[in-house]
Amino acid sequence: MPLASLFFICAVFPLFAADISDLTYVVNPDNTITITRCDTAASGELVIPDTIEGQPVTSIDDYGAFSGCTNLTSVTIGNNVTNIGAAAFHAATGLISVIIPDSVTSIGDAAFENCTSLASVVIPDSVTSIGKSVFSACHSLISVTIPDSITSIGNRAFWECSSLTAITIPEGVTSIANNTFRGCRMLTSVIIPDSVTSIGDFAFSSCTTLTSITIPDSVTSIGKSAFAACNSLLNVPIPDSIISIGSRAFRGCSILASITIPDSVTSIGNSAFENCTNLTSITVSGGNPTYSSEDGVLFDKTETGLIACPGGKSGTYIILGSVTSIAVRAFSGCSSLAKITIPDSVTSIGDHAFLFCTSLASVVIPDSVTSIGKSVFSACHSLISVTIPDSVTSIGSKAFWECSSLTAITIPEGVTSIASYTFGGCRMLTSVTIPDSVTSIESGAFRLCTSLINITIPDGVTSIESGAFRLCTSLINITIPDGVTSIGDHAFLNCRSLAGISIGNGVISIGWQAFADCTSVTSVTIPDSVTSIEGKAFDRCSSLASITMGNSVTNIGDGAFEDCTSLTEFYFTGNSPSVDSYWLGGADSATVYYLPGTTGWGATFGGHPTALWPPQVQSDASFGVRSNQFGFSITWATDLVVVVEASTNLDNSAWSPVGTNMLTGGWSYFGDPQWTNHPARFYRLRWP
Repeated sequence: MPLASLFFICAVFPLFAADISDLTYVVNPDNTITITRCDTAASGELVIPDTIEGQPVTSIDDYGAFSGCTNLTSVTIGNNVTNIGAAAFHAATGLISVIIPDSVTSIGDAAFENCTSLASVVIPDSVTSIGKSVFSACHSLISVTIPDSITSIGNRAFWECSSLTAITIPEGVTSIANNTFRGCRMLTSVIIPDSVTSIGDFAFSSCTTLTSITIPDSVTSIGKSAFAACNSLLNVPIPDSIISIGSRAFRGCSILASITIPDSVTSIGNSAFENCTNLTSITVSGGNPTYSSEDGVLFDKTETGLIACPGGKSGTYIILGSVTSIAVRAFSGCSSLAKITIPDSVTSIGDHAFLFCTSLASVVIPDSVTSIGKSVFSACHSLISVTIPDSVTSIGSKAFWECSSLTAITIPEGVTSIASYTFGGCRMLTSVTIPDSVTSIESGAFRLCTSLINITIPDGVTSIESGAFRLCTSLINITIPDGVTSIGDHAFLNCRSLAGISIGNGVISIGWQAFADCTSVTSVTIPDSVTSIEGKAFDRCSSLASITMGNSVTNIGDGAFEDCTSLTEFYFTGNSPSVDSYWLGGADSATVYYLPGTTGWGATFGGHPTALWPPQVQSDASFGVRSNQFGFSITWATDLVVVVEASTNLDNSAWSPVGTNMLTGGWSYFGDPQWTNHPARFYRLRWP
C-alpha cells in the first residue's frame, strides 16, 4: 500500500483572514485528504473546502488538528468531510460558530472540548453518536440541536456547558452517561425520552438552575450523585420503574420539599438525600418490600436500621426503640435538630452519622454501643457535652472534629488510640481525661484545641504523631512519659503558651518542627535516649535561653534551633554531634559547653564559641548554714559524680575529700557537719 503524502500550501495571504494556506494535510492511499493541522496563528473565519487540488477532503485528524487555534472565530466544514477526529478543535477558545455538514457521520471524543466561546451548534442527522467530552467546558454554548438519529451520548459530553439552558434528548438514546450534563448551571429544561433506562453517575450534578425534571417510566436506575447539588430542584417524582437509587443521588438538593419512594425501589445508597435541608419527610409506599418510613424518617422494612433522616427535620427526635443500627450519614446535615435520643437498642452508629448537625447541643451514647465511627459528630458546632459510655473501645478519626463548643470530654477506659483529628478544632475544650489504656495519640488528635491549658498523657502512650497538639495555643505544660519513643513532626508547633516541657527518657527521635514557635519555653532538657533531632525542631522558640543535650544525640537537623534569639547556654553531655551551619542561626550570644572527657570539641563548634562545662556551686537559698552544718547545692549533668574536697589553708594546698555526691537529676546537696571544728574551711569540686 503506498504511503500517504504530506503537503504544505505556502501561498502568502493577509494575516487577518484564515485560508486553506493555514492548513497542513495528507493525501491518503484512497486519494482522499485528511486535514492534520491548522496554523495556530490563523484568525477570523475559515472555510474548509470540499476538495483540495481536485481530491475530496474527508477527514479532520485526531489529536488536535485545530487545537490551540485561539484566533479562529468561525469554521465551516466542507461537504465531503465524514469524520471529525478526537480533540480536533480542542481549546480553540475563540471559536464562536461551527457549521457541520450532513456528510459528517462521526464526531470523535473531546472534538470541541474547551471551545469556550462556542455559542451554538447543530448536529446533523447523519451523526448517530456523540462521543465522550465532545462539548465539555464549552462555557458559552447556549443551545445545541441533537437530531433523532443520535442513539448514544458519551460521558461528559456536555460537562460544564455552563450557559446551556435547554436540552432535548432524542428518542433512541437508552442511557444518560456519567457526568453528561454535570455543571450545566443554567440548564432549566430537560426532556428525557421513554427510551432511556438509566441515568448515570453525576449525570445532572450541579445543574443549579434546574427546578423540575420528569423521569420517564422506562428508567430503572438513578446513579450516584445523579442530581447532587441541584439546589433549585423542587420536586422529583420517582416512577414505579425505579429499582435503585445511588449513593448521594439527591445530596445537596437544598429546596427539595418531599420525596416518595415507590414499591419498586429495592436499593438506596448511602447519603442519597443528605443535606436536603428543606426536605421534611421521606415517604415510602406501603407495598415496598425493602423500606419503610415512620414520622418522615427512612428505615429498612423491619425498622431495625435507620437509613436517613430528612435534612429539614427540626427540634427533638427520639429514635425508635426497635433500631439497632444508624446508617452512614443518616442524620448528616440535619442542621435544625437540637436533640436526638438514642435508645439502648442501638449497637452501631455509622461513619459521619451526625455530621454537620450544627444545632445539636448534647448527646448521650448508650452502653450498647462499642465503637464510634469516623466523623460521627464532626462539625456539630453547638455540641456542648457528650457522654461516652465505658462500653466504647474505639473512636474513629475526626469523630468530634470541629465541635467548637465542646468543653470537656472523658475518654473511657478500653480505648487504645486517639485517632487522627478526633478532637481537632474543639476550640472550647478545656478538660480532657485520657485513660491508661491509650497507647497512641495520632496525627492532629488535639490540633487547634486553643482553650486547652493542661493535659495528662498516660504512661502507656508510646507515640505522639504529627501535629497532635499543634496550635494548642493555651497549653502551658506538657510531660511526655517515658513510654513515648517518638515525637512526630509539628507535634507541638505553635503552642505559644507552652512554658514547661518535660521529655521522657524513652524518646528516641524528635520530629521536624516538633516544638517550633513555642515562644514561652525558657529551658529544655533532651534526655540521653534521644539520638536524632530533626530540622526546625525548636525553630523560633524566641524565649529559649538554655538547653541541655543528652549524651546519645549524633545528629541535629537543619535549623533545629534557628532563631532561638534568647539562647545563651547550650550544654552537651556527650560527644559532638553533626550539625549544619544554620543549627543555631540567630542565636548570636550562645556558648556551647561540653563535659570533660568528651570528644569532637574545638575552640568553636558550629560557628559558636565553646567552653568546658564544670560542676557549679549554687549561690541560692541552699548556700550557708542549716541544720548545724554548712552546705550548698551542686548542679551539673545528670547522674555524674562530684567529689567535694576541703582545706583549712589555701597556701599549703592540702585538700582532703569530705563528700562524694551523685547528681541525680542534675543536682545534689552537700553538707559538712565538721565545719565548726576548723577556724577556716575552704571547698572545691573535682570529678573522678
